[in-house]
Amino acid sequence: MAHFQTRTALTHEAVLTMLAAAVKKAEEIRAPQCIVIVDASGVPLGEIRMDGSKFVSRKSAMSKALTAASICAPSANVPEPIRAGISSATQNTITFLPGGLPILKDGECLGGIGVGSGTGEQDVTVAKAALEAIDVDPVG
Repeated sequence: MAHFQTRTALTHEAVLTMLAAAVKKAEEIRAPQCIVIVDASGVPLGEIRMDGSKFVSRKSAMSKALTAASICAPSANVPEPIRAGISSATQNTITFLPGGLPILKDGECLGGIGVGSGTGEQDVTVAKAALEAIDVDPVG
């Protein structure tokens, strides 16, 4: 029986690279954002609230990141029939709002990124830019 596991994990350099790429994309599309990156267990690794973003969107960005890391899929993929129940059961920690994407490497979920303060489409665009800045699996 194995007592230990070896896992791939995000480095602080990866987190900083992702944050910089996300901020750059948000500036390009003129949509200031709150951006949160968590590891596979939901521990925050990095975040920023850009000037001009909605401060309450930090909470939704965190929920999006936690959701994506928890389900290893985009936050918008939470199935419709369970959305209200899972949101209530987790005190709104799990959300179905778009803007949360998993961080996947060779099929392993390393964490999640959550972006909030723009439209759902803008949030996803900024999150995808962050993922594209590091060597991870693309998310559909």
